[in-house]
Amino acid sequence: MAIKRRDFLKASAAIAAASAAGGFGCVEIASAAPIQVPVVDRLSTRVLIDGSYNLFLRPGTVKGVKIEPAPRIADYRRALHNQWGLSLLLESQRGSEQRTVLLDFGYTAEALLNNIELCQVDAKKIEALIVSHGHFDHYGGLIGFLDKYRSALPADLTLYAGGEDNFCRRLTGAPGQLSDFGALDRRELASRKVKTVLAENPAVVGHAFTTGKIKRTSSERVLPNTRVEFAMKDGLGCNASHYAPAELLGKIVPDEHIHEHATCFNIKDRGLVVLSSCGHVGIVNSARQAQEVSGVQKVHALVGGFHLGPAPIDYIKQVMDEIKKLDPDVIVPMHCSGDNFIRAVQEHMPDKLLVATTGSRLTFGA
Repeated sequence: MAIKRRDFLKASAAIAAASAAGGFGCVEIASAAPIQVPVVDRLSTRVLIDGSYNLFLRPGTVKGVKIEPAPRIADYRRALHNQWGLSLLLESQRGSEQRTVLLDFGYTAEALLNNIELCQVDAKKIEALIVSHGHFDHYGGLIGFLDKYRSALPADLTLYAGGEDNFCRRLTGAPGQLSDFGALDRRELASRKVKTVLAENPAVVGHAFTTGKIKRTSSERVLPNTRVEFAMKDGLGCNASHYAPAELLGKIVPDEHIHEHATCFNIKDRGLVVLSSCGHVGIVNSARQAQEVSGVQKVHALVGGFHLGPAPIDYIKQVMDEIKKLDPDVIVPMHCSGDNFIRAVQEHMPDKLLVATTGSRLTFGA
């Protein structure tokens, strides 16, 4: 089925305007046609970047999900790098077919490249890239990664972004005291021969699928974070004309992460693994969107950043009540989920908690 005419015209207008403003190529729009979600036998998730490293992590299993520590580093003078950000290597298997996707890229290329080497990752196996949203701590290492490995990666390498909003410029700080927090530059991607797919609609990526734009149906809300500029300047930034009110165009406004998306897998006989890199729009909203897109109701695991670090206790309890209704087998909080959330899971669902840190590997399925 072709892209809906209205969606196609809106998206095409944004791309045309952006091209006129500064010029970039290799951009496509994800089709609005329903997707066929793959069923995989196994998913291995290597945490390449997170905020902490547990030297004493031991292998274990929680509700059928295995966790293993990072590989032993032969050179004692070297160490895995932790930083504020997230990067996950996703290796899946269906029968004899294997697929590898890199989800997000941490804050710096130095940390990402260091950890790829020390975790003994074969970067040549990476077939596609996904960026969850437009925060630097999730795309900061991307260009440096491409500069090192682009020649070894597929000629038709594609980056799946949640939509035009992923490329807006972000700013941090209080109004009147804002500082730049960067913007993902599509010109740099195009110059490195990387195709970008704007996946406002769900898309299949290897064995994974992305949720597309996440509906906000739960009681969750976007907690205070960055501000966003709905503007395109000399080819950098975003054209928000197809999704933002006209009065906001060119303005700097509170960031609602309109096109943040989640990456998901359907594990045979177990259900959905929902990877929420930062979860500004809500982990419950993300899981519900995955259920709607896939038609699969069973949630096997909630994994990644849930952006509950800045949340007050009463709000965390409210979110916990909604997570209980999803009844996941395992909860794996990372990055921005926050200590208060981890303690809440320990209190209310202790048998479901699994804590992973930089370098560790999670295995879902057989």
